[in-house]
Amino acid sequence: MEWYEVGLGLLGLLMLLIGLGLPIPFALAAASLPFLWQIQSFDTSIVSAELKLWGVWIDYILLAVPLFVFLGELIGRSRIGPNLYQFLHQGVRVRGSAAYGSIGACAGFGAVCGSSMVGSLTIGGVALPEMLRLGYGKKLSSGVLAAGGTLSVLLPPSLILLFYGIVTDQSIGDLFIAGVIPGLILVTAFCMVVLIWGIVRPEDIPGNESSAKMGLIQIAATIGPIAAIGLVITVAIYAGIATPTEAAAVAALLTVILAFGVGGLTWQGFKDALFATMRTMGYLGLLLSAGVLFGFVLTYYRVPHQFTELFLSFDLSPYVVLMIVLAFYILLGMFLEPVSMTFITLPTIYPLMAAAGFDLIWFGVVYTITMEIAVLTPPVGLNLYVIQGIGRGKVSIGDVISGCLPFIAALVLLIVILILFPETALWLPEQMR
Repeated sequence: MEWYEVGLGLLGLLMLLIGLGLPIPFALAAASLPFLWQIQSFDTSIVSAELKLWGVWIDYILLAVPLFVFLGELIGRSRIGPNLYQFLHQGVRVRGSAAYGSIGACAGFGAVCGSSMVGSLTIGGVALPEMLRLGYGKKLSSGVLAAGGTLSVLLPPSLILLFYGIVTDQSIGDLFIAGVIPGLILVTAFCMVVLIWGIVRPEDIPGNESSAKMGLIQIAATIGPIAAIGLVITVAIYAGIATPTEAAAVAALLTVILAFGVGGLTWQGFKDALFATMRTMGYLGLLLSAGVLFGFVLTYYRVPHQFTELFLSFDLSPYVVLMIVLAFYILLGMFLEPVSMTFITLPTIYPLMAAAGFDLIWFGVVYTITMEIAVLTPPVGLNLYVIQGIGRGKVSIGDVISGCLPFIAALVLLIVILILFPETALWLPEQMR
């Protein structure tokens, strides 16, 4: 079969199966098998599928995924995350402190957990009712928390950057540290959005916010756990003391101790965190395995290589190629979630970006930002529905979408900055080397 027949056949069959309601991991595997049978017998293809499944579950690098997921679940079920929001809200004595505190808490949470949805759920569960009680506008309250979750996947550690590194065979450490400066710029941009929002719509931000000050012991118990976990992860990886997997393991153990010691975690909460991690990894494990099988079929038929050659034959400017790819991902992100997009499309897209002359570490950061725009765009914007669910009828999905628009503009602006000044993402990794 010709490569384009395989590529179109895989894509068409995959979209058909997803449209019929088949879960994405099973759709990926089912779309791959007919083309696998063209090169292997039925019995051999079953063995190949089993080997791909087993290979994912025993991959040393991938062990970091359940560890970071478990770490995030522990923080979400203890008081560590909510306490961070309360500290930032009560400690920042300015108009709009709850909104700025939400951004800061999401950024702090992002320094220890790489999941956008978990970040929005953990901080939003505490911040949204409090902001509505204080008199903040529904659109601002929901928008800042839905968008704030995106900071969790740009500031290291990031599950999307981790998956990107696995698919593209790039250094996980370099990818993590490349996200630091763009992440800090995004925090600043989100704060500017809140500031401008307060000027344009002053009725959405109350003038006075009644909140009690925290004592020194409370402050230490609030900042200490997040700082300790974040330092273990960053110092261990960037100082070359440990691999990302080893750093995740030590950080997860430290989180267990801190969650019980100062976070008020109960045994029931601990068990819930374990079961939630297993449920998440059950889905992710199948998705990773099916994605590897899908990628194997693509690679065997040389679809990525031939697609890259075809695209380059049009002699387009590298930046035109980049714009087409980004537009493709933003459109696709309206219907698929980021992890699925990563394993379905990246095996074909990243060789094209490399051939166009773009640094793959830099593109990893741009790609991650694009994925975070995807979680804020309907109809399949995960963060939108998380915040709407937390609102318990007080916030509509329209409020959340409208509230996210200025923050999406900030994400787009960050992509423009990265395109104009690639050193924004590449300078820090170069210095670390």
